[in-house]
Amino acid sequence: MNRTLQVYKFGGASVKDAAALLNLHTILHSRLQAIKVIVVSAMGKTTNALEAVLAKKLGQEDFSKDWKQIKEFHVGVCEELFPAAHPVFEKLGQLMDTAQPILELPISKINYDEVYDQLICYGELLSSILVSEYLIFKGLCLSWQDVRSVIHTDSDFRFAKIDWKKTRSTCQSQWGSLLEHTTILTQGFIGKEAQGRTTTLGREGSDFTAAILAASLDAESVTIWKDVPGVLNADPKLFPNTQKFEELRYREAAEMTYFGASVIHPKTIKPLANEGIPLFVKSFLDPEASGTKIHEHAAAHDVPTLVLKKNQVLISFKVTDFTFIEEKHIHSIYEKLKELKLRANMLQLSAISVSLVVDTQLFKLEQLVESLKTTFEIRYNEELELLTILKPKEEDIPSLMEGYELLLEQTTRTTYQAVRRKK
Repeated sequence: MNRTLQVYKFGGASVKDAAALLNLHTILHSRLQAIKVIVVSAMGKTTNALEAVLAKKLGQEDFSKDWKQIKEFHVGVCEELFPAAHPVFEKLGQLMDTAQPILELPISKINYDEVYDQLICYGELLSSILVSEYLIFKGLCLSWQDVRSVIHTDSDFRFAKIDWKKTRSTCQSQWGSLLEHTTILTQGFIGKEAQGRTTTLGREGSDFTAAILAASLDAESVTIWKDVPGVLNADPKLFPNTQKFEELRYREAAEMTYFGASVIHPKTIKPLANEGIPLFVKSFLDPEASGTKIHEHAAAHDVPTLVLKKNQVLISFKVTDFTFIEEKHIHSIYEKLKELKLRANMLQLSAISVSLVVDTQLFKLEQLVESLKTTFEIRYNEELELLTILKPKEEDIPSLMEGYELLLEQTTRTTYQAVRRKK
């Protein structure tokens, strides 16, 4: 391992406005000797705003006001931080101008997943330029770098898979010597496929970027800065009386992310566990606090962990030819899920039906139903919640279901899952 190299990742909330960047500078100012790679997400809710622009374009609605608001937001932050003549204003303007060919694409030529990646990446690009220019303006020594020059992926747009061998080689050859005398600031969430087109690594994928870079550069550690004190056993915005884990094993953290815990991106743990690189989750609101350390030798615990996924769809596929559910039926459903890049968050079988729960995604439910309606009788319920409890205590479950209608339930020795909706 490179014992002088640490990777820091700052999410959207930690760079959401001018005040957040003042705090970011304070955190980095006393730590920059050890940090060598800083990964930043899009600022605040910029990714959501860009998704709204794309949705309006696809719906053939006027999105010019939405696009203007994105530009005005970033310029407004700059106006609070920089003198009027600073070159950051021109840099941001020039960058946004490069998006025009994407925004002007005819609807008939749009492949949703590919165009999504080409447009949504602007959140990270805008953020990284603004943040790097500010930190340099404040006297920190760092170099802005385009992460697409070192993270190589396949062409599976929106869920791109990493070419690990090429990425590791390029990271070390292009960034290795640079990191000997400066800190690199770069983007999360994005990469580049063989033809040079931008790809994204899955929603909230900046954590994964930090792990990719750490593993490729043999880093000592990764620190993810959040607006929570560490990894908690539940989202404090949704559940009272949460507990912070001082430490977690890699496997426990991976299981939490698999079921939807939003504090860490699901793909983050594996590359770090493979290399034995510890992951720290700390609060940018209280940077001196201990946070949570995720590593192989953490002590065991029996604290229940609650994960709530909202905007879920429960879909039931019932065979129509009086046969029972067979492997071919499940296979046909999963092939279509794979094609549409949908993931089953929960699956349950009966003699004549398959029921599964997926995230709500634009256009995907309609496409799924249309493609399978000749094989199955299909019914679905939208706007549901999926509650998952790891290491559940049976006596706690009734209170969590008060005020909810239970649509589907599943229990194992270590996990409880319930699909619910408000009564």
